Amino acid sequence: MPESNLILNVQNLTKRFPGVVALNNVQLQLYAGEFLSLIGENGAGKSTLMKILAGVQLQDEGTVEVFGKLARMDSVKAAQAHGIALIHQELNLSENLSIAANIFLGREPSSFGFLDKQTIHSEARRFLEMVGLNILPETLASELSIGQQQLVEIAKALSIDARILIMDEPTSSLSAGETEKLFEVIADLRTRGVSIIYISHRLAEVKALSDRVTVFRDGSYVGDLAGDEITHDAMVKHMVGRELSQYYAHEPNEVGDVILKVTNLRTQANSDHELSFEVKQGEIVGVSGLVGAGRTEMLDALFGVAPALSGSLEVNGELVVIRSPQDAIGLGLALVPEDRKGQGLVLPMSVKENTSLASLKTHAISGFFRNANRECEDTEEMIERLRTKTPNADQIVGFLSGGNQQKVVLGKWLATHPTLLLLDEPTRGIDIGAKQEIYQLMEELAAQGMAVLFVSSELEEIIGMSDRTIVMHEGRITGELPREQLTEEAIMQLATGGVQY
Repeated sequence: MPESNLILNVQNLTKRFPGVVALNNVQLQLYAGEFLSLIGENGAGKSTLMKILAGVQLQDEGTVEVFGKLARMDSVKAAQAHGIALIHQELNLSENLSIAANIFLGREPSSFGFLDKQTIHSEARRFLEMVGLNILPETLASELSIGQQQLVEIAKALSIDARILIMDEPTSSLSAGETEKLFEVIADLRTRGVSIIYISHRLAEVKALSDRVTVFRDGSYVGDLAGDEITHDAMVKHMVGRELSQYYAHEPNEVGDVILKVTNLRTQANSDHELSFEVKQGEIVGVSGLVGAGRTEMLDALFGVAPALSGSLEVNGELVVIRSPQDAIGLGLALVPEDRKGQGLVLPMSVKENTSLASLKTHAISGFFRNANRECEDTEEMIERLRTKTPNADQIVGFLSGGNQQKVVLGKWLATHPTLLLLDEPTRGIDIGAKQEIYQLMEELAAQGMAVLFVSSELEEIIGMSDRTIVMHEGRITGELPREQLTEEAIMQLATGGVQY
């Protein structure tokens, strides 16, 4: 593109954290009206760069030019003054405030020293119309879906006249319908002259939407792809530095005894339907279905998070009752939840403290005293086994990348030596390299005799990793497919209620 159209120019930018170089002499350019995707594995430095551009963090070295002028984003307000707005992956709306109050938070119009509520609501309505959100500005943010909150964040960016909109994993928690609506809004923004920097692990989205793709690896700039160069294989090769000739390496194992037998289970969320199935030793069983199918609710019932209303459970051939996660852990079950930050980790605590959480009682000395030596041994073993990228075991887990946080969650549960591993969307929001490492781990665990039951919304993942797949629709099981019958068409037919179980 012509240099005259260059609106953002990042050169030689470096950012260091204790024990980690997050960005090493990177560069990035953005042109007027361009849709630029920034991709890379977790820990590549994408989000760090975006936070620097948005004034959340300061760089240690390097320069940032906006519209041809040297800029220093030493605060969010400074970045906004340069027309830059960041929509975080974890949305930042204040749920106890209205939509209008969120849009103008910290920039409230006033009249004679008093809040000008009329202007706030009329202007908020105008920006909501621009993103196609037909909701009253007085509505509390807590009443909105994730997709609607995403659109409010965009409306907020428009209210500051953002010319550069940074979107960090905007579709990771959206339904298919919400994602389609977001893409329509993005297309409209581009016609208004807004340039987009888009971070996503969903390479199909990146390929479909991008004018150009910039790739980071291990905190360094790797290169750009444009036009016909933007292919799945090219993006993967640039991100991981190698060919992924066999992404899913699943080989069925010889299955053993039944580890879990579920009979007529009724969950609190879907009390009208009974669930029956079993999982055997050495088996990887997928659970597929559309949003609202009841998959997470089923795992919560099995693990005692929301105990089942009725039905029976057998673990290793014994009839059991699971009323709490503590009961489940005692029976050899482990659950890696979908929301790793909210439910899987205590973010202000260290890697070691998080790794030991689930096994504190089991490993306690005399059943009461904390076993510090065992904690250290388990943590070092899990860091090595899972290849977790962390400076040390005492690193605060909130400072790790998403993929490495997920490895800490996995390590926490593997330290309990479970016989049945329940995984809820185990690769959501992590990069392609970390995904493959988790697939390899699932393979290793199944080969060692563990039973694995995993929920995934990615059909490619279900087909690639399952020995067989249970398909759910609106709280009930509509079918079960063996590996040789696993196709997208067969799964979707069952997931939409086409066949009764």
